[in-house]
Amino acid sequence: MSRPSLTDRLRSAATERASAHLTRRLRVVEAVQGTRVTTGGRELLNFCSNDYLGLAQSLEVTAALQESAAWLGVGSTASHLICGHHREHAQLEEELADWLGYSKALVFGSGYLANLGLLQALLGKDDLVVQDKLNHACLLDGARLAGCELKRYPHVDAESAERQLQSRPQAAAMLATDGVFSMDGDLAPLRELSAIAKAQGALLHVDDAHGVGVVGPGGRGSVAASGLTAREVPLLLVTFGKAIGTYGAAICGPTDVIDALVETARPFGLTTALPPALAAATRRSLSLIKNEPWRRFKLAALIARFRRGARQLGLPVLDSSTPIQPLLVHGNVEALRAAQALQARGLLISAIRPPTVPEGRARLRVTLSSAHSESEVDQLLDALGGVLKDHLTPPRLPKSLTR
Repeated sequence: MSRPSLTDRLRSAATERASAHLTRRLRVVEAVQGTRVTTGGRELLNFCSNDYLGLAQSLEVTAALQESAAWLGVGSTASHLICGHHREHAQLEEELADWLGYSKALVFGSGYLANLGLLQALLGKDDLVVQDKLNHACLLDGARLAGCELKRYPHVDAESAERQLQSRPQAAAMLATDGVFSMDGDLAPLRELSAIAKAQGALLHVDDAHGVGVVGPGGRGSVAASGLTAREVPLLLVTFGKAIGTYGAAICGPTDVIDALVETARPFGLTTALPPALAAATRRSLSLIKNEPWRRFKLAALIARFRRGARQLGLPVLDSSTPIQPLLVHGNVEALRAAQALQARGLLISAIRPPTVPEGRARLRVTLSSAHSESEVDQLLDALGGVLKDHLTPPRLPKSLTR
């Protein structure tokens, strides 16, 4: 008997991806200065970073990182449950929970780990999790790690979510959704979902990686933007690598849930803790978000400026009020060509293709930051109008694909 070769299978899959124009390669960033990055020896104006508030290069945040590293070192040296849980972690958790209105928070090494840990700890093989079809992959992988049944509903279709929950009324259940969807930039219908979760006895979890810091009163995210609290949304994921500008994540929730995660979430307890210096930098960044609202106000003005210009140019920008401004294109080849044409004009914008987005939904994902200037947004619009219009098409898709 001849055993199948894993390496041959990898080569075959790589060939298939190449024929479908889905090959991915790493881009090495050699330098960063404000909104400009140097890659391949060339300086480009960056419109694909998630640094929505320009805090990743803040001198105050950087100073907090350096000062903490000087006396705590650059690594935590152990898992949280051994000796890796430092005072900076504990203080960050307290400040996050207080700011967002939750009883308690728990810091993880990344948002991916946080969602894996949460779903694995709370759900088992006889349980049910219902998720939006456009949820981030870590929520889907968390369900697989938990071994529970996963049901997915059409994008932002609350009625379908309710039907999925009703299909297994005897099962313990979680309803999980992104708050702001990372590739479309739209918001989940949280008020409807919270009412459904309550009626169906399901635990509602919101991954607000792209919402906290940017949307809602005080930048407290999509839950606050929907007029909801921890009572209606018991579980909330916050990541630090987007608007907050650092690295890591936290789950906010009821005390009993967070305490259970400490003991049972394997991606929390069985890996090295986030460096405490990063926790210190994140605390400083949170302080700036609370005390410098001008960053959000400027970002909102730039988003409005971009959308106004895009409409005037007839560009097919999706309906989004967030810093994520996607433009649909004809297909994978066209998305790549459009990104290359922009790069030739000195702009860095990612071509997003399947499986990151559904088949037939390739796009250019423009992301805006308060660090951008009005003139840089105008430069982007000029490039889109002058080079990309031939590559872009208004989305004419069946209603089932747009919901």
